[in-house]
Amino acid sequence: ELTVMLIVDLSGSGLFGSCDYTKRELAAEIASVLAFSAIRNHDKVGLILFSDRVELFIPPKKGRGHILRIVRELLEFRPIGKGTAVADALKYLNNVIKKRAIAFLISDLMDEGYEDALKIANRRHDLVVLRTTDPREQEMPSMGLVLFKNPETGEERWVNTSSRRIRHHYRAAALKHQARTRDALRRAGVDHVVISIMEGYVKPLMNLFRQRD
Repeated sequence: ELTVMLIVDLSGSGLFGSCDYTKRELAAEIASVLAFSAIRNHDKVGLILFSDRVELFIPPKKGRGHILRIVRELLEFRPIGKGTAVADALKYLNNVIKKRAIAFLISDLMDEGYEDALKIANRRHDLVVLRTTDPREQEMPSMGLVLFKNPETGEERWVNTSSRRIRHHYRAAALKHQARTRDALRRAGVDHVVISIMEGYVKPLMNLFRQRD
């Protein structure tokens, strides 16, 4: 009998999606699958939804009705904030959950300055990071002049996507962020897996759980 905490990122960057659904919808689906898996094992399940603040906390409990409430919030909750504060969400986890839990952080990690919070949370709990990604975050297609909008800041900018130099800069920045994120997770000693919106979550999760056995 375990306590499973789902910590799900609802920041504006999760609204991006180049396929049939967004990263936020992918995160909600992953969290729902984990919640139903936990209840089958008679575990307690709790939920933290966050953006640039903690948006919602549901204390861990058992029961099908409780799980259905969690799934409903995952699908229907509309956050107030647009930014990302991973460190604040992990600090909140440590404050409200005193007993050691398995904590799944589901986020695209479009944030900085959370490495210390990862280390502390991983010492107190069994922390697992599931990082959601979209292939278009690394490769910008050539589409001519396009208006881009930052979903977290609201900043808008016209970009000439036909420029090879701009596309190269875009890819280089994405790869730098990816490497920085991977290094932060490695230094924190956190089990983690990257889940692409194009490839789905079943195979990456199965591989992760096999490694943890």
